[in-house]
Amino acid sequence: MIQSLFLLSPTGEILIERHFRDNTPRSICQYYWDKASVSLNHHGGLAATSASVSTSLASSDSLFDTVPPVLEVPLTHQGSSNKSLYLFSILRDGLSYLAACPSEVSPLLVLEFLHRVADTFSDYFGNPADENAIKENFSTVYQLLEEMLDHGWPLTTEPNALQDMIRPPTVMGKITEVVTGSNAVVAESLPKGTISNMPWRKAGVKYAQNEIYVDIVEEIDAIVDVTGRVVSTDVSGSIQAQSHLSGVPDLLMTFKDPDVIDDCSFHPCVRYTRFELDRVVSFVPPDGNFELMKYRTKNNSSILNPPISCIPQFSYGETKHQNTNGTQQGSVSVMINIQPNSCLTFTSKKGSLLIEEVSCTISFPKIVKTANLTVNMGNVLYDEAAKVAKWVIGKLDQTKKPHLQGSMLLNANEDTPEENPPLQLTW
Repeated sequence: MIQSLFLLSPTGEILIERHFRDNTPRSICQYYWDKASVSLNHHGGLAATSASVSTSLASSDSLFDTVPPVLEVPLTHQGSSNKSLYLFSILRDGLSYLAACPSEVSPLLVLEFLHRVADTFSDYFGNPADENAIKENFSTVYQLLEEMLDHGWPLTTEPNALQDMIRPPTVMGKITEVVTGSNAVVAESLPKGTISNMPWRKAGVKYAQNEIYVDIVEEIDAIVDVTGRVVSTDVSGSIQAQSHLSGVPDLLMTFKDPDVIDDCSFHPCVRYTRFELDRVVSFVPPDGNFELMKYRTKNNSSILNPPISCIPQFSYGETKHQNTNGTQQGSVSVMINIQPNSCLTFTSKKGSLLIEEVSCTISFPKIVKTANLTVNMGNVLYDEAAKVAKWVIGKLDQTKKPHLQGSMLLNANEDTPEENPPLQLTW
């Protein structure tokens, strides 16, 4: 399974190194970082681009993360040219989590475990669990890894069980450890839930007021043409819960239209057989915060009408005369409108639902050398090296329509694009 775990800082420094089987050479971290450092979005996004890095990339497609989640790293330095390791990686809070495996394993298993490790660090050290949090809690990090992996196999990953064995770091706990010399973080006995059939649930939980909070968080990705017609949609969501219930509560969640839900993944507390038979979620919840399930909905463009629409117009200077320096002028105009009859907005006593954190990303084609852009709302930043404009609007005002306009300096030696570039609109 997992032979070694590495944790890299945003600058490529090795923060954590733990070997569970054979020792893995540190050279694989350098192999990984050589590929990660080329990617513009791997540590910082568009704001962290540099001209030296950007000019080495051939197209705007390289703006996305170019590091695949699984890499086959050859180990030629050990004398065997055909020996290699499989390196799995994720990026969380600016830190790179790496897992080295000597043989082929299920990729989703390793990647999900790395995400679970990152979530555990966030629960213990706060969000975000960045480089400073890891450096301040080195001993706790290694103790957590000892409990979460046994000879390279995932063992204990439930937050409640881990917190019973390894207490979250506190100021008082650190003072006690310094004064008495005893380890006040590690528990002297195993938690009672470890040997039960519900390891995610603490034993003997009592609350004066029993309550549970449930949040449904959904993300909608849609492709909309210039006329406003929805071409395709993809809706993914998760159900987040916070439970403060005494004893061993047995809960049941039902859906108004369960046939819409598709491609589900559940917390181990959910009885999957019951869901397959009755399309209901029956579970005994863990104590505290947890993610009950993830899901996607079946593709049905008729149920989605975005709350905002985008009308772009590009002109590549077909009627303009070429300048003496081999350039010509073009123009760009982007208008954003609010759709009052959208199915994603609703009215209440406090008024209509506000549309916030609106931003638009425009990837210009190769024919564009530079652009001079102005907006009537928000601010726009144009990256000449990447040929990408980021327009941050913020909160939409129904009395004022956001409008971006400007001129483009075109390279007359390049072919004029047959289609307008795609725009990414988020809110």
